[in-house]
Amino acid sequence: MSVANSSSAKRITTHSLQEMKNTNEKISMLTAYDFSMAQILDAANIDVLLVGDSASNVMAGHETTLPITLDQMIYHASSVVRGVKRALVVVDIPFGSYQGNSRQALDSAIRIMKESGAHAVKMEGGAEIKESVMRVLSAGVPVMGHLGLTPQSIYKFGTYTVRAKEETEAAKLIEDAKILEECGCFAIVVEKIPSKLAEKVSKAISIPIIGIGAGGGVDGQVLVSHDLLGITKEFNPRFLRRYADLSDIMQKAVEEYIKDVKAESFPSKDESY
Repeated sequence: MSVANSSSAKRITTHSLQEMKNTNEKISMLTAYDFSMAQILDAANIDVLLVGDSASNVMAGHETTLPITLDQMIYHASSVVRGVKRALVVVDIPFGSYQGNSRQALDSAIRIMKESGAHAVKMEGGAEIKESVMRVLSAGVPVMGHLGLTPQSIYKFGTYTVRAKEETEAAKLIEDAKILEECGCFAIVVEKIPSKLAEKVSKAISIPIIGIGAGGGVDGQVLVSHDLLGITKEFNPRFLRRYADLSDIMQKAVEEYIKDVKAESFPSKDESY
């Protein structure tokens, strides 16, 4: 019996994810930024909810993830945690809140954990953030890594194209994954890298590897919920599968409401006091 089906009310922990990898059960992970969405996703038995800094794009309309602040991430995380009974809640430490300063990284992680009630944090990068990762872990805060395309470094890369296609960068990614594992990270997200490389990393590393645009040879998958549900329409990468078209459904519902208001058919007598 799978971990997900054995007890739908049982809390998912970092240990649960390791058990899933050990038993070859794939890990399901989606983003969440608010209470209502978190409730729906959690009721569906999602394993991990990521309060991603993608809230900067999806919720605030920014072009990149860079503008979102630590205070804003804590607000979103607090909202998600209140809607969750089962899923593991992981929160992105936003850009500028940990890079190059391990003390700041620890302060940011502690604020997230204390003020939001989340279960873990996520940090982008490998060897260059090793000191920050180790310092956060030393305080007992679980850390999920993130390698490959790291959106917080978008201006360094200059593009959202596939990463680690060249041998040198691929070798560095594998080395960075080993560093994060040795530091004590409980899992690593690999984003937009060749599927063969992602599978190689998953086999070389004992902790779970969760992919986005990294093929099916990893230990789990993550997508942005608003993309999966068809609420957002502009983002159409190859790796995205839309499971619904809620944008059209929602727009049609609003159009019907407007029509009824204009025609004075809403509210009816039965809908009035």
